[in-house]
This record gives sequence, structure tokens and C-alpha cells, in this order.
Amino acid sequence: MSKPQVIDDVEHERVWDIVAAVDVAKKEGMVCLRRPGPEGRQAKVWPVPATVNAVAVLGAELADAGVQLVTLESTSDYWRIWYYVLEAAGLAVQLVAATQVKQVSGRPKTDKLDAMWLARLTEKGLLRPSFVPPAEIRALRQYTRARTHLVQDRTRCFQRMEKLLEDALIKVSSVASKLTTASAQDMIAALIEGERDPQVLAGLARGRMKAKHTALVQALTGMFADHHAAIAQILLDQIAFCDTAIARLTAAIEDAIDAIPAAWGADPGGNTGAGAGTGPDAPALPAIMRLEEIPGVSAELACSIIAETGLDMTRFPTAGHLVSWAGLCPRTLQSGPRTRHGKGQGNTYLRGYLGQAATGAAGTATFLGERHARIARRRGGGIAQVAVARSILVIIWHLLADRGARFADLGPGHYETKINHNRKARSHVRQLESLGYTVTLTQPA
Repeated sequence: MSKPQVIDDVEHERVWDIVAAVDVAKKEGMVCLRRPGPEGRQAKVWPVPATVNAVAVLGAELADAGVQLVTLESTSDYWRIWYYVLEAAGLAVQLVAATQVKQVSGRPKTDKLDAMWLARLTEKGLLRPSFVPPAEIRALRQYTRARTHLVQDRTRCFQRMEKLLEDALIKVSSVASKLTTASAQDMIAALIEGERDPQVLAGLARGRMKAKHTALVQALTGMFADHHAAIAQILLDQIAFCDTAIARLTAAIEDAIDAIPAAWGADPGGNTGAGAGTGPDAPALPAIMRLEEIPGVSAELACSIIAETGLDMTRFPTAGHLVSWAGLCPRTLQSGPRTRHGKGQGNTYLRGYLGQAATGAAGTATFLGERHARIARRRGGGIAQVAVARSILVIIWHLLADRGARFADLGPGHYETKINHNRKARSHVRQLESLGYTVTLTQPA
């Protein structure tokens, strides 16, 4: 018989004396205030319009009532006005997922009852709050996510361009690896301007593309018409707009990072600031430079990752908590003797950034590159990418948790150092002997 397991459940036994909860909607929210009364605990419920002025008045009223904690349900983006304004009023606010409060079957469903139910769960400490970063990280996140969307739009424009060229029977993408290359861009521009001679178009090739002249002549022989040229010019204009906007957002992201003290480094003399900690003997590098040392992580990716995780790793007690929050580990569902593993949603933006970093690290002669290759041989590239992304996120947690930490690559031969060569030799000898061979081992000179 197994021994009983003792679980510390103090947090869930905690009771707040005065709490408030808001059932969030687009036009208004239903507010419930619970506090001690002359004959036990009392609940006061009333609607409040979802406007800045109305929520600010509510914040002052809750602060005067001595509210210790306010709970909001994360409904779409409607919770933001409540969270930001109530937080600015000096109240402790927590955001909870709707799945935590709507799993009681048979309970009547109205806005009033939902607000009262949220308040009851809040005063018992039974809700697990979602991670909401501080204001400066939220601003950075807006910039990085906007840049991500623009990069995706730019990619879609190139995909539409490729489909347009296929319709015009132009197969340049079969010869050029990408339409983003300078050679392909020059050929498309010449087609728009009216050039139709394949020999002339193929002569615009640069660098290594010049060696593919014959293939380019065949690929550029098509039926490119005036309507193709008009649509291609529109797509090029969209791509140019995206390029300009991406550059502006990148500059804004750099300025936003420089304005966050937690992202600064430190000079040997202890001085800190936006440009401190960049020297070779600096005791603490800036956060971006610390993450850039990881294979596959560029400066842009480092900014995007920080915008999702924040810089305060005390919000995640261990690296495993951060990995779970990102959705890079399986979800355990255990009932009786049966254990299943489900897929958690996690932070899709962060998971995408880490996937890019893992893809970049896969082709490097580093520990992460070797780890990707070992797992890909046995379980495929998709699982290898997730595993390496998880490893990168664990590294990031340690680098952000300790300002003085630096990344140290274990090297591509790390796994070889863990092999017991004598045991491996004996295993091979036994396999050969089972096939009828007589084996004699000789040590090299």
C-alpha cells in the first residue's frame, strides 16, 4: 500500500474579507461587491457602463470600500478597460479564464449570478489568475505583435505574387528559390514595365542566378498580360508599405526596450542605463544581448520573446511553469489508472517565436543543433522542433531570472561525453557473438 500524499493547500484555504468581481461584456459589466454585513456576508450587485469615466468612478468606490481583490473574467478584449482603469486606481486586479468559472453544470446562467459566483470564488482564493504583464511590457507587446502581423501580410503578398505569375505562365519561382531575391524582384519590375523578351529578362539575373540563364529563359516565357502587370504593381506597393511599416515598428521596439530599466545591463563600475553593459567585461549584459547568445535567437526574436514573457521571472516560479504557460508541454489528464495527455493552448505568439528560434538553431554546430538532429532521426522534425523550442525557453528563463547569467553552449559533442564506451563495446560484442562471430578487441596505439 502506498503512503498517503500530503499536499499543502494553504493558498486555497485563504479567505479575502472584501472582494469584488466583474462579469465583463462589451457595453457594460455586472459588478458584485462582497463584504461582511451585520448578519453575515452581503453581496451588492449593480451594472456599470464600460467607459473610462464610469470605470474610474467604480475604482474610487471600490477603493473607498476597502476591496482587497477584484476579479475579471477574460471575455475577448472587453476586459482591458476594466483591468487598466482599476489597476490605475490602485486596486489589486486579477484576470481569470472563463473555463475556470463555468464548469459547474446545472448552475443558472445570468450576468448577475455570474458576478456573484465570481465574487464567491474570489473570496475563497479558488481562482488561478492569468498572467498580465506590466504596462511597459504591454506597450512593447503591441509593437511586436503588430510587426508580426505585418511580416505575415508581407509574406501573403509574395504568395499572391507567385500565384499571379503562375496564372501568367511565368515559372520564375521554380528557378529562383524565393521571389524576395534581388534577381526575381528585377525581373518582376521589368515585366511590369512592359518587357516580355525572355532573353532580356533572364539577363537581369545577379550572382549565382547567372549560371541558370537557360532555365530562366524557359521559365520567363509565358503570357504576362497588362492586367497581370497592374495587379503585380499593386502587390509590390503593398510589400513596400509593409517594409516601411516594419522598419518604423522595429525602431519603436528598440526605443521601448531602451526605456525599460529591467532590460538594462551594468558596467564594471556598477553604472546602469540604456547603453550600459555592452563591454566585454560587463558583469551584466542587457537582456537582448543575453538572449542573442542563444543559437537561433536574433535581436528581433529576443524583443518579441520578452514582449510575451516579460522580464520578471518571479511570475513563473520555475522554468517548467513558463514552459507550461507557453503550451510547450503536454497536458496531463489522469483519472483512476488511466492517464492521458492533452494539448494545452498556451501563448501562440510565444510558441511561434520559439519555433523560429528552434528552426534557426537546427542548422548550427551547437548542442541545440545536435539535439534537434538526434530527436529528428527518431521522432521526426516536428517533435524535434518543439523539443528544441522548449530547451530554448528553459534557457531564456534562467537568463532572465539572473541578470549576471550568460549562455554557455555545451557543444555538439555533449552527448558523446555521456556515453559509457566500455558498455557500448560490450553490447556490440554480444551482438556479434550472437551471430556466430568470435570477436577480439585491440586497443589503438
